[in-house]
Parts: sequence; C-alpha cells; structure tokens
Amino acid sequence: MRNILTEPLIRMETASGPCTASLPEVYVALMRDAVDAFPALRPHQRHAWHAFLVQLAAMSLHRAGISEPPDDAAEWTTLIRGLTPDWPDDEPWQLVVDDITKPAFMQPPAHSAGKRAEYKHTVATPDELDMLVTAKNHDLKSSIGSDTRADDWLFALVDLQTMAGYDGSSNFGVSRMNGGLGSRPAFTLAPSQRTGAHVKRDIEALLPDYSEPNGGIALLWTIPWNGSKEEPLLPNCLEPLYIEICRRIRLCSDASGQLYGIRAGSKAARIENKDIKGRTGDPWTPINQKRDGLPLTLGGGGFTYKRVTDYLTAADWGLPALLNPTPEEQRSPEPAQLVARAMVRGQGKTEGYYERTIPIRTETRKAMMGRARTEDLGAIAQKRIEQVAIVQRILSHAIQTFVARGDSSNASPEHRARARPWLNRLDEIVDVNFFDQLQEEFVADVNEREGIHNTWLMGVVNNARNILHDAEDALPCPAIHRYRARVAAEGLFEGRIRGASGLPFLFTEQGGEDD
Repeated sequence: MRNILTEPLIRMETASGPCTASLPEVYVALMRDAVDAFPALRPHQRHAWHAFLVQLAAMSLHRAGISEPPDDAAEWTTLIRGLTPDWPDDEPWQLVVDDITKPAFMQPPAHSAGKRAEYKHTVATPDELDMLVTAKNHDLKSSIGSDTRADDWLFALVDLQTMAGYDGSSNFGVSRMNGGLGSRPAFTLAPSQRTGAHVKRDIEALLPDYSEPNGGIALLWTIPWNGSKEEPLLPNCLEPLYIEICRRIRLCSDASGQLYGIRAGSKAARIENKDIKGRTGDPWTPINQKRDGLPLTLGGGGFTYKRVTDYLTAADWGLPALLNPTPEEQRSPEPAQLVARAMVRGQGKTEGYYERTIPIRTETRKAMMGRARTEDLGAIAQKRIEQVAIVQRILSHAIQTFVARGDSSNASPEHRARARPWLNRLDEIVDVNFFDQLQEEFVADVNEREGIHNTWLMGVVNNARNILHDAEDALPCPAIHRYRARVAAEGLFEGRIRGASGLPFLFTEQGGEDD
C-alpha cells in the first residue's frame, strides 16, 4: 500500500505549479532542477531528505555500473529496485505492509508474526513520530499535525531513522554520530540554493570515489530486527553509504485510510557503535583529527563565524568529502555556496536547528584544495576573530564602568553579566557579513589587503561605539550619576581602543584616522 516507487505520493512545487510525484519522478524533476520546494518537508528534515536522496541514488547507480544519473522515471525505478531484488512486490518501498515479517519503507520486519504484540505504542501523527523532541513551545511542537498526508509520514520516517539520537531507554540513536547526544551535521558545497542542483552535485561528487561494492547491507530496513541485544549489526557488514534505521516502527492504515504508527522499543542499538563512535565516513560530516577522527557534534549557538572558521581552516579538522571541490568545480569560474546544517541535541530535548549558507568565491573554493592557501585564509580569519575579541573586551569594560556609575575599577560579576548581551550584539553584527568581508581581503592583491582589513576593523569599532551609546541609554543608572558614568565609559572606550592594548594602528594617519 502506498508504494512510493509507483504512486504519486510526494508533493512538489515547480515552475508549472504544484504536483505530486513518485520517488522516481522526484529524481527526474531534481535532475532537471525543476523542484522549487517540497511543501511537506520541514526545515529540520532538509538534510535527512537530502542525504537519503543522495545515498540512495549513488548506491543504485554504482551497483548498476552507471556513472550519470538518468533522466527517465522508468530507469530510476529499475535502478532503485536493483537494491531490493529479493522483494519483487516492492515491500521495502511501501509505506504500509500489513505482514510484519516483511519490510516496509524505513520500517524493519520482525522475525515472526508474534512480535507484533511488542508494538504497544500508538503514534497518531508524523509530528509525534519525528525525531524532534522539545521541552518548551518556543521550538516546533510535536503531535499537532492531524491533517496529514503520505509524504508527511515519509519525511518523518526518514528524519527519525537517519538522524535521531538517544531518547531514553529502548530508543537508541543512529550510528553516524558520536554518542546519543551528538548530531549528524552537514557541510557541503552546492552550486546554488536550488534543491535539485545540490542533490545532483552531491550524487555526481560521490560516484567517482565510491569504493567497489563490498556485498554489504545497503538498506537496513530490509533486514529483520527484533530489537534484542544479540542483533546489532557490525559496521564491516554495511555498504559505505548505507541508509540506516534506528527504531522499530510500523505504519498502519485505519478503516478510513488514515495512516498511524505503532512502535516498539529495543534493547540495543541497530548498529554496534561503541567502538566506532560515529566514525562511519559520512561524506557530509567534518572529523576532529586531534580526537582520533571523531565526527563533529555541533554545540549550542549553531554555526557561528568563529566555529565555521575553525572547521574550515584549523588543522584539527578534516573536511568531509562533499566539501571538497570536484574537478569540474575546480575549473569552473562560477561561485558556489557552502551549506551547513545540523540539529543540536541536549538532554531530553533539542536545542535548536541551525542552517547557514555562505557564498564561496572561486578563489576561496580553489584554496580549499590546498593546505597552504587554507592556512592563509585561516590566518586572516583568525586575526579578525582576535581583533573582534579585543574590541569586545574594551566594550565590556566601558559598559561595566557605566553600570558602576563611572568607577572603572569596580567591576563585579553582576556588571559583567549586564555587559554580556551587548557583546553578543556586536558578535551578531560581525557574523552577518564576516565571510563575505573575509573573502574580499583574501582574494585581494597582497598590497591591498591591509587597507581592506583596516576598513573592516574600523567598522567593527564604530559598531561597538554605537552599541556603547545604546547600552548607556538602556541600562539603569541614577540620574545624578548618569552624566559622570557616561563620560567615564566613553573616555575609557576611546582611550583603550587607541592605547597599546587596543588597536592603535587604526588611529594614525596611515591607519586612516587621526587622534
């Protein structure tokens, strides 16, 4: 029932208007770059769906010995079925299969029909099924989607089974992350923000380096699983681009045709991950080379300019395969985009979905192929980060002085706490254009770099000065002390920013501004 290979179950927005398509028809539309959006796809599900499409296509093409994605839905159907030859009735591609001993899409079979009794928990909506766990209503709410369609369930299944972490007893996470509270981040180059262009690029980038098939398992939902401690699969029995599942889930249909889910717990993770700790060669995930190649786990706050700079340029981090420019991209004069996505997971809740797109100039993309030029880019970026930190320290001291009624020596934890939001505001301002302005300096002639750098840095100082004025207007200070406090704070700021511990070179004639 509801066969995604043959039935139009997936909603798409195209230039010709909204339509529904089967999975092979989705691939055709993507290869033609005709997809504007998937209306049922929620933001935090984007990487799960993207990775699923790329992994499935790459494995299908490679097993068939084909190097170019086809432009015909029938060919795609044949290729995808090539991964499930033991199931001529397409059970692995149906959303609902009543026989629990047979697979359904992203739903593993049980070893025997009697195991159905273990599926005691009913899942009423795709939201309830999804991996997103929230503690407060400021995030996406769960179990609110009552008017749902097949693709709502499809996207929720893909997201849960390929991205979920540990969620309490009997709910283990995926293997492609370092621990149950980790994340499966994505770092990749893309030709544009168009979904089809990005999917096609990643498929074509993976194919040349895809190792010979090892006869391993490609689609884990085709393998029976009772959730016992004796059943975890060893990583060496899997295909390199395997698509995994981590939960025992089955979809059902009631008398009216409405879908719902049932689920059971497990006593162990589906894949033995204690030793590998997420070291699966995920082509989207940076690895920490100082920590034995452990995959990145994104922290709270997301993809800040400081973190992204570290991931891209520090020797500690190894770039994922799909962040490396392809030979064609190395030759192309066209710019590209770096796409970063991740869900941050905390204890019993999510701490936010983060996505960042950074335009990458041609010269920067070429630099990503060589360590020497990457170090050059990293040195410029690190210098900027250090100088922003100098400005922030001076701004913090000035705000603390104002709060202390003009006494620059009377700092306290409370005063520092009052200053912190204003420092964050400066960070946010810097973050907006950090990489555009960084690349402007990087691609310039060496004799022009200093002027570009100092112009940028003076802008940071001016923003800090404006933030200080805003803080003085907003923070409490008795009227009798306010004038003295303001003069003292501004005098301290100007004195320190021009002093030896500040940025004195900016305020000489050569730097562009006099004392």
